[in-house]
Parts: sequence; C-alpha cells; structure tokens
Amino acid sequence: MPTTSRWLNAEEQRAWLAYVDFSTLLTDYLNRQLRRDAGMTHADYSLLAHLSSAPDHALGMSDLARRLKITRSRLTHAVNRLREAGLVDRREDPADGRGQLAILTDEGHALLDQAAPGHVEAVRRAVFDALTPEQVRQLAEIGETISDALHRVETAELDPAVLPWRRR
Repeated sequence: MPTTSRWLNAEEQRAWLAYVDFSTLLTDYLNRQLRRDAGMTHADYSLLAHLSSAPDHALGMSDLARRLKITRSRLTHAVNRLREAGLVDRREDPADGRGQLAILTDEGHALLDQAAPGHVEAVRRAVFDALTPEQVRQLAEIGETISDALHRVETAELDPAVLPWRRR
C-alpha cells in the first residue's frame, strides 16, 4: 500500500468525473424508461434477462447473484417480489439438493419480450447513437480491461467472502 496518495492528473480527473456523471445519468435514464414503459426497474429487467438467456430459463440462486453482482439476501428479496408478481418461480435444484433455482415464468418472459424493444431503443439512443463505431470498439475494450483489472485486484487483495454477491 503506497504511503502517499497518487492523485489523478487533470486528464484522469476529467475521465473519472465524466464516468461518474454518465454512469449516474445512464442508470437513472434506464430506470425511468423501464418504469414508465414496463413498470419495472432496471435491476428487475437485468434479473429477468439473465434468466431468459439461461438454459431452460433457470439459474441457481448463487450463480444468479454472482452474475448480477448483488448479495444473495438482496437476490432472495427480489426473486420473492417477482415471484409474487408471477414473473419468476423458485424451486429446489435437482442437481444440488441444498440449492435453489430461479426460473423465468411464461408471464416473466412475456413482460421481458414486451419491455425489450423499448429498453434496447433507450440504450441505443443514450449510448450507441452518440458514438462512432471506433468509439464503440474502444468502449468495449476499456470496459473489458477495467473489469479484468478489478477481477485481478479482487482475487489478489480480497477474501472472496467480502464480495457483495458472496455475502448472505
């Protein structure tokens, strides 16, 4: 651990503040769009989308928490809420007697199908229409590079149990 702070230079500060600003604005924009058009949050949409793309539209709760980067407790609350709405079901995992599966219901699939076109259009309008093809490629590379760095830091510096999606 360095003994002195490694302050950001002017360009790093500019990049960091731009990221903080656009990530906050984008999260708010996508939440508002999904609430208005589909009556759900972006977090709910992401959960349903992960189940939709899984084999048999089902994932183990621990795997789903890891993919969504949330605690298993928070996932349990979300799945229970979506279950009450008829969008998700939950049952024991036949491959793991101790685990549970979250399963996308037909109603959940229908809601996702209804919400997806508007959501994709909102993402396109807010992000991809503003970028050149070269900037899209750079954005993908930058995001992958930062994600890889964070995975390395977490592996080297953190007890995996402290990661939010590993906590109960």
